Amino acid sequence: MTTPHPATPTPAGAPLLEVRHLVTRFPVRGGILNRVVGHVHAVSGVSFSVPRGEVLGVVGESGCGKSTLGKTILRLVEPTSGQVLFDGQDLTTLGHGAMMPIRRRMQMIFQDPYSSLNPRLTIRRMLREVVRFHDIVPAEQTDDYIIDLITRVGLRKDAADKFPHEFSGGQRQRIGIARALAVKPELLIADEPVSALDVSIQAQVLNLLMDLQKDLHLTVLFISHDLKVVEHFCDRVLVMYLGKVVEELPCDNLLDRARHPYTRALLAANPIDDPDERRPISVLKGDVPSPLRPPPGCPFIGRCPVAVDRCRNEMPPLVAAPTVNTLTARPATQSVACWVETPDARPNA
Repeated sequence: MTTPHPATPTPAGAPLLEVRHLVTRFPVRGGILNRVVGHVHAVSGVSFSVPRGEVLGVVGESGCGKSTLGKTILRLVEPTSGQVLFDGQDLTTLGHGAMMPIRRRMQMIFQDPYSSLNPRLTIRRMLREVVRFHDIVPAEQTDDYIIDLITRVGLRKDAADKFPHEFSGGQRQRIGIARALAVKPELLIADEPVSALDVSIQAQVLNLLMDLQKDLHLTVLFISHDLKVVEHFCDRVLVMYLGKVVEELPCDNLLDRARHPYTRALLAANPIDDPDERRPISVLKGDVPSPLRPPPGCPFIGRCPVAVDRCRNEMPPLVAAPTVNTLTARPATQSVACWVETPDARPNA
């Protein structure tokens, strides 16, 4: 496969992707005049950064805003406020024309591989459109480049002349990965790329993504609801609940590191790997609050087993503390938004 285009050098120590106080709300309309009667708070003041070459996981239950976060970063959904800086450039200020060269450097792998592929095009035609539009390689090299892409993701050469309905779910996801890689991106946003696949196929696709990330030095934002998958694949993880980040921590030894009650609840709900281990599986009780009317304090208040009175009225800030990633031996940061864990923190303004 042809090597990626050289990227514009990021200043030393600067992140490739930085999100600052990102807010995404969707208007809800009703009544005879179809007026705006409220807003769905999908993403509420999320901030984080991703250094070049890192894999950052984003986890949470369905409806927590993680997929909306990924689409907002790519401007597939327009943000309400906040900033998205890619290689130092604020994407929220760019028009459609200025976004076109940036989109080549940022690509998405969607959850449903079938609905994201055009059923009327063969894989060769689908990839050729992408490659020629962005002028990735000279015209005479396009077919060879497409075959390289297809074989790199683990498919046979003859797959190029087949239609999406002729493939299994795992094969379709490999095609989706090939399409994302066709433009030689620097950032991949993978939106639950294995959740629609059988468990045996999930491992194959995850291993493929891990190999590609290392070989191509990709920066990856990996969205999932499964902490087991994230722990295996990612360097760090953001835990989201009702549109907010409630914890950020390194992915080594999550079970012992987790401090927020919601993160611990997610880990306790995971199936046990060792059949000889006798540990009851915990299931969260209660319902997620409505994103139309989020509570004034901590969003987890209605389901938290350790909540105190302060949690009902004041949203705890995300408080960071230095730590070390035991897998890489590098300095890291762990942040938690919980009044029980950080009772002396200053409340949000």
